[in-house]
Order: sequence, then C-alpha cells, then structure tokens
Amino acid sequence: MYLTTQALVLRVTAYNDTDGLLTLLTPNHGKLTAKARGLRRKNSPLVAPCQLLAYGEFTLFEYRSMYTVNEAHSVELFTPLRTDLEKLSLGTYFAQAAELLSQEDLPNPELLSLLLNCLYALSRLDTPQALVKAVFELRGACLAGYEPDLYGCHRCGNPFPDRIDLSEGRLECNSCRDHSSGGIRMPITPGMLEAMHYITTCDPKKLFSFQLGDDTIEQLSAVTESYLSTQLERGFSALDFYKSLLIPPVEMQ
Repeated sequence: MYLTTQALVLRVTAYNDTDGLLTLLTPNHGKLTAKARGLRRKNSPLVAPCQLLAYGEFTLFEYRSMYTVNEAHSVELFTPLRTDLEKLSLGTYFAQAAELLSQEDLPNPELLSLLLNCLYALSRLDTPQALVKAVFELRGACLAGYEPDLYGCHRCGNPFPDRIDLSEGRLECNSCRDHSSGGIRMPITPGMLEAMHYITTCDPKKLFSFQLGDDTIEQLSAVTESYLSTQLERGFSALDFYKSLLIPPVEMQ
C-alpha cells in the first residue's frame, strides 16, 4: 500500500552502510518511521528531502507495518538554519522534543504546524531565539496534554501570583506555599504570566505577534524550558549543545 503525505524529518539515523532510517512527523498519521534505501549513497536523490529538519512530500510504501520511502520531494529546507550553528542546534532541539511529544498513528497537525512556524521564525524572521524557544516549549506542552493552569493561585485565587509549580503545572503565591510539599517552583512576573496566557490561547497564525523586553524573554524561556523538561522527565542533548554555544568565551589574561 502506498501513502503520500507531507512530513517533516525529525531524525535521521544510519540503518546500514547504504540506507537510512527516518522519523517523520506527518499531519494526519502522527509520527512515522520509514526506511530510506540508498540514502547514504553518493548522489542519492533522497539526500535533500530526507535530511534533518527538511519538510517535503513523501510517498511511502507500507509492507508488514514497515514504511519505505519510494519518492520524496523537498518543499522547505529552512536553508538559513543550516548556516547558523546556534539556530540549527535550537531547531534540532525542537525536533527532539516534537518526537517525544508526538505519537505514532495519532494525528497532531497542530504540533506539526507549530514546529514549522517556529523553524520559519528562526530562519526567516527577526524573532529572538529565546522567544521562539519559549513559544515552542509552552505551546508544544499544551498540544501534548501538559497545559498548565495559568488562571490564578490555586490556593487563594490571586490572579497575579508570583510562583509556578513546575511539577503540578499550577500557580501559587509564595505566601500560600505549603513548604512541606515537594516540587520545584520558579518565580514569574505579571509580564511573563501575560505572555504565557497569550502563547497558550492565541490563534496559531499570531504566535509571534507580541513583544517582550530582553530580560523578560530570557526569564520566560527559562521557565518554559524547565516546565517542559519537568513534565517530560528528561533533558535533550541538542538543548545542552545549544546552551553551550551561548556561553561567552573566556578571555585570556
């Protein structure tokens, strides 16, 4: 049986000396694994459309629950990402997270759209990287069922509490905290909370139609990163590498 679908390549691994194994995110079939025969051969026509973070149209042949790439054509390669190591590593982190947030045979077109929008913002728009990262992390968490409760302190109802409980996904005032309880809390400001409300509720086409100061962006990015990793109970190698690139070099005396 043949299946034709648009897809974004989330991961590429070697299958043998000549073939590759792709993890694809599709709009109507969720996450799929497909073998790309001859991918590792020189001058293979599959090299461009089957590279990491390539978006294209794939014709897949299914046999005994295993997909094989029959044809693939590029739609968008996000070329500017591939000339900037920081942006490429951040995009790779998005792909690693999306692979974990998606499921096989479970349609999630919203997650694919979010990933494409974030990659486009990184490669084509003058959007701060930390803001793109925060939008992907928080909106992606929501699409996967990890939406936090952002409507006031869960104890007293104060609409502008100053903490978020990363484990429970809820807000609280520092004065309301039960200090005998576990969990990790991080401070939030009214500006951060307003941005989080916007990210979780806005039209997908307007995800980047808001502005924040540089300090607030960095604080928001730290919170969304910690929230996503806490909910998923794991870290990401591409994120670690991206953060290592942001460390300024030590000047020799």
